[in-house]
Amino acid sequence: MKLLSESQIEEVFTRFKKANPCPQSELKWTSPFTLLVAVVLSAQATDKSVNIATEKLYAVADTPQKILALKEEGLIPYIKSIGLYKSKAKHVIALCRKLIEDFDGKVPSTREELMTLSGVGRKTANVVLNVVFHQPVMPVDTHLMRICPKIGLAQGKNPEEVEASLVERIPQKYMEHAHHWLILHGRYICKARNPLCEQCIISDICCHN
Repeated sequence: MKLLSESQIEEVFTRFKKANPCPQSELKWTSPFTLLVAVVLSAQATDKSVNIATEKLYAVADTPQKILALKEEGLIPYIKSIGLYKSKAKHVIALCRKLIEDFDGKVPSTREELMTLSGVGRKTANVVLNVVFHQPVMPVDTHLMRICPKIGLAQGKNPEEVEASLVERIPQKYMEHAHHWLILHGRYICKARNPLCEQCIISDICCHN
């Protein structure tokens, strides 16, 4: 497969930065814990649907202790509009319990510790590390898995391979925001159906063209 050169990658992220200097997660959160729960709930769901649910949930329960007190049957009505809500309710209750028992109710700041929590895989852990703790990690979701090889930014047959390729190839100075630039690009411009190539600010560099 064709990959972009170092100078081309530099130009891609220079343009992304100029267009959107400080990209933000579209999930709404007020603390490391509320972001963690929102990311767990966002699996196979839209950020918009998660935000609608968590706005009501966090108004009554925004700590591990408060959500644990709701129990599964109390949590489910808040998240029932989100896909896979039954399994997600189990995960959230279990992660709240472990946060309290093992981490004094605080969200840990290492990938290894985060991945001991129920419902938290590598991508979710990376999102928390990147957004909350500003670590230069690369969460690879379905958008990045789809667009990065297409653009020529990375190679790989699975999320971990694409992640490793991106971390190796993207200059360190762009890593804090790189995930958000790419996910927003995949969500609104380089869409799976009907990509808006005529609006794309990197169309002249993209390997797909």
